[in-house]
This record gives sequence, structure tokens and C-alpha cells, in this order.
Amino acid sequence: MLLDDQSKPEITRTLYEKLITVDKVDLLMGPYATGAIIAAMGVAQRYQKMLIHHSFGMPHLAKYEMHFPAAPFGPEPSRTVPGVVFDAVAATVNPPKTVAIITSKFPSAQFQSSGARDVAIQRGLKVLLYLEYEFGTRDFGPIAARVKDANPDLLWVGALGLDGNLVLEELKRLDYSPRRHFHLFPAPGPMALAPEAKLALSSTFFEEHPPFTNNPVAARFATLYHERAAKAGVPYTNVDTQAAGSYAAWQMLEAAVTATKSLDDKALAQWLRKNQVQTIVGRFRFDGPNNYGDDLTKVKQVQDGKWVVVWPKEFAAPGARLLPP
Repeated sequence: MLLDDQSKPEITRTLYEKLITVDKVDLLMGPYATGAIIAAMGVAQRYQKMLIHHSFGMPHLAKYEMHFPAAPFGPEPSRTVPGVVFDAVAATVNPPKTVAIITSKFPSAQFQSSGARDVAIQRGLKVLLYLEYEFGTRDFGPIAARVKDANPDLLWVGALGLDGNLVLEELKRLDYSPRRHFHLFPAPGPMALAPEAKLALSSTFFEEHPPFTNNPVAARFATLYHERAAKAGVPYTNVDTQAAGSYAAWQMLEAAVTATKSLDDKALAQWLRKNQVQTIVGRFRFDGPNNYGDDLTKVKQVQDGKWVVVWPKEFAAPGARLLPP
């Protein structure tokens, strides 16, 4: 069964109650985004159901022993995600010395962006601006003015969806282009195609190019995704980190069911805790804090209207490197 929670955690909670008590489903798959997942996790825990999920960005809150993440942030993304980003820009010509951080108050975006402020300070970057805005904000004019006044070497946007596009549009109206700009959870298609988003940076676990598509399963998934997205009239048909993470979640479930020959939640959870699963995103393990393993975050950049991984170098698209502003 597939149900729509409207991205409202209170509805998520009700729907998962229904799935378990009324529909009596055998297995659960987590919803999208941190707030909804934590709501579903509480229901799963109450009924002792395993919950695999694919977009949870606050691992320290995931205390339930039978939850399993397919978004491999590792146990401390507020430290490790900014670390990877700052590593990437530090390896360029004229690395940034100053940073401005603006972020949505959406839980995972705020959490990781707050961590970015701490990591920046630890690395000797001067934080010129730290500003939080309400989830759902659409008027970024005043925020853009603050960014222009700060004039940082690097703008970090704790973006969710179209936030980054709206910020860049307002900056353009002010005749200002950030020298470097990073967007945490952007809408991939709109940002890749926006002229003002040229050379934008973001985090990712998977993009549709080698070495990721050297995996034949990943290559096949990308082909099917293109075909079905085009048929459905989706304007951006490339597989990116969210689609890949969702697919990886099903790979985890399939691996556990196949190995145990069971639909018993506790048997499946026990197997996942003791075993690693090879997915199109990478090899997952669940033996770390709160069932998290390694942080597999990469950095991607918009180049010629498409996203390509540029860091770490061993995961970069063929011939790609992080381009300076």
C-alpha cells in the first residue's frame, strides 16, 4: 500500500497506525524526510515493527533498535557532512576564508547547518553571518540583502527544495552573485537548470554517472527511471541521491528477506544488524551508533546544466573536478 502523508508528521503517525492495525501489513517502509520518519518510527517502536527509511538526517534521535537508514549520513552528520564540503573547497585555488550560513528551520537542515558553523570555526573560517528562517519561507529578499552585505567567500544554504533557487533569484535582483555557494537539500532539477545556479555545490550519495553506474544494477535502474519519468512527464529525469536512496532502501529489505527467508520483523532486524548490504549507493553497515555505519557523503557541482560529483576525487565523474568561481 502507498499512502500520502502530505509531508505532515501528524498525518504520518495516523497512517502508520492504520497500516499496522487496520491493514495489517507484513512490512513497513519509511516515509520521506526527518520529521515524518521520526513520527513513523515512534509507531513502529510501539508495535515492534522494523522500519527501513531513506532520508533521515538526525541520527542521534534514532534510538529505536529496529530502524535502519538508507541515507548513509553516518552517526554524526553535523560534523562529517560539513567536513566533506569544507575539505572539497579547501582543495581548490583560493580556498574560502569566510562563510555565511543561512538555513531553514526544517529539523535536519537546521541540525547539519548548525554543525557547519561549528566545523567552520574549528577550521579557522570566519563565520560572517548565521541566520535561520522558517520552514516554508518564500520571501528571501531581506535574507539576500544580509548575504550581500556579508559578502562571504562561501555561502552555505541549509536549503530544502526550492529554497536555494529562491535565494539565488533574490541575490540576482540585488546584482550580487555569491563567489561559491553550497545548498544542502536542493530540488535537483530546478537548481541544475537555473542560470544563476551555475557551479552550485551540494551534497549527494549517488549521481547518474561512473563510477556509480559501473554497477550494472545502478545502470539498469537509471535506464528504467529515465523511461518511466519521461512517460510520467517529469521534467527532470535524472537519478540523483534521493531516488537512489529510496531504491537502496528496497535493496536492504530484499537482502534481509532473501537471507532470512522470513517476514518476521525481529529476524530481519537481527540479520541487518549483523550483516552488510551492497546497494547502488554503496556498502551499508548497521553496527555503529543507533544502527548507523559510514558517512558516504560526496560533493557534487552543477556543470553545464547537470550535477556531477567532484569530491572525493575517486568518486568524481570522468574528467570532472571542482571548478573554481
